[in-house]
Amino acid sequence: MAGDRREAPAHGTDADRFAESTEARGFSSRRFLAVRGVPNRGGRVSVPPAEAVQETLDGLPGSAILLAPVLGADGEVTDFRIIAASPDAVDVAGRRGRELVGLSVLETYPSVAGSELWRGYLRVLETGALYEGRPFEYEEVLAGIPRRSRFAVRAAACQGGLLVSWVRLDTGEREQRRLAVMQRLGGMGWADWDLVRDTITWSNEVYVIFGRDRSLGPVTLEELPQYVVAEDLPALGRVVQRLLGEGRQIDHAFRISVPGGEVRHVRIVAEAEVDASGAPVEVHGFFQDQTAAKRAEQQLLDHERKALVQSGLLAAERDLAVRLQHALLPLPEQSLRLAGLTVNVAYRPLQERLNVGGDWYSAMELPDGSALLVVGDVAGHGLDAVATMAQLRFTAKGMAVTGTPLPQILARLNTLLLHNTKRNFSNFSTATMLMARYEPATSLLTWVQAGHLPPLLVHEGEARYLPGPPGVLLGAAATARYEASTLQLQRGDHVLLYTDGLVENPGEDLSDGLDRLARSIVTCTPGAGFLDAFIDSLLGPYERRDDVCALHISL
Repeated sequence: MAGDRREAPAHGTDADRFAESTEARGFSSRRFLAVRGVPNRGGRVSVPPAEAVQETLDGLPGSAILLAPVLGADGEVTDFRIIAASPDAVDVAGRRGRELVGLSVLETYPSVAGSELWRGYLRVLETGALYEGRPFEYEEVLAGIPRRSRFAVRAAACQGGLLVSWVRLDTGEREQRRLAVMQRLGGMGWADWDLVRDTITWSNEVYVIFGRDRSLGPVTLEELPQYVVAEDLPALGRVVQRLLGEGRQIDHAFRISVPGGEVRHVRIVAEAEVDASGAPVEVHGFFQDQTAAKRAEQQLLDHERKALVQSGLLAAERDLAVRLQHALLPLPEQSLRLAGLTVNVAYRPLQERLNVGGDWYSAMELPDGSALLVVGDVAGHGLDAVATMAQLRFTAKGMAVTGTPLPQILARLNTLLLHNTKRNFSNFSTATMLMARYEPATSLLTWVQAGHLPPLLVHEGEARYLPGPPGVLLGAAATARYEASTLQLQRGDHVLLYTDGLVENPGEDLSDGLDRLARSIVTCTPGAGFLDAFIDSLLGPYERRDDVCALHISL
């Protein structure tokens, strides 16, 4: 069978079997050869021992084997078996040297049966005449892949057997096929210019690159400008001049226009062989189609450009939001004296210049001498949150300056957010807010809230949260109702207004954060820089997920 491999028998086995089988059948070696007219010097056929022949073949170059004939019941030759092989012998399947020993010719190379080569073997065995056949092709299928090779075979009689040698003629052709595959996969093809004879030779792939019919032959130097894009022609002309005029190696990229209008990016790499005087006589090189690589490179550049533009837009938006927030909010940390109160303020955005949020505060003295104190938190981040925060902050301040009662201020801010939502459904906004007014003449603190966390009062060393008056989230309901609560402040009291970023931690119940805040506030002594240090100590062990805004009031 094709590609069959068998264990090599012990040296001399096939020769002995051949002699024994002829004697047993009444066919002496002398009779076998005499019938066919083969000279017999020894009186009987004596195929030399395989060991002795192998020692001889070990010293021979090239491919050579010794074949022993295998006889059938009628004395006819039914096959040949390899009993010795030279070290360099290689068959079509790549079996080499002693791997061939023991193989049967017809079992291993079944298509030989009945061929001119087979008839030649029999004639040599019958007549003793040398056989030199015409080159022939042999194909063997291994692992489902056909392998075809061309051989020139020579066979000579050798004491009852055949000494066969062969030359493989297709090694160069096989390499050419491999080269063609490499050129096709790499999108390149070779080209040779004989400057003396003025001839050009192209490989098949160059015709593919130029989209040129093979029947037209290679493009001459005079025809080349017809293919090259006009803008690339001057530079290409200069490098060709260096190649042909100075014999210098070139490596140059240019564009060509192929039939059908497609523009391709081509690279040429070439070098010249010069004569004794240094004049180029031959040029060898290759063309490579780089169109796919150039397109991929351009697509990458386009994506990078779009990404840079998008990144610039986002950076500009973030910068604008930060500038707006800085313009709309007072300083992030400051201490004020308003209507007899000491007011400390701290604002901590989650990330500087990123995800600008809607936490905000106001601390101002009103025309009647009272103090307005506000903290708020708009849902979301970015420009929309900043814009909503600005509306709430300035509208609230404007209404407070005119003397509008605090519950009415919240009701009108709620209407404002609902109106904005109706005008722009994609810009739905909600906000929490806590607003207080302190009257120094009576030390009365009046406050309202819209879905916000309660103020924290510290009185005589004890902290407690003030019960909140009714008030729902701003922008959540058209029928919202807001009421006010009052508190008489005493000397030594202090109150903390804050946003949820101060007490909320991922995976923790809000009540835990509120308890922690109440425990921590009583251990602190209000003073310059107090609030900033307090926030650091409170948030230090935790991963912050939101902005923090806090306003501390002390009397």
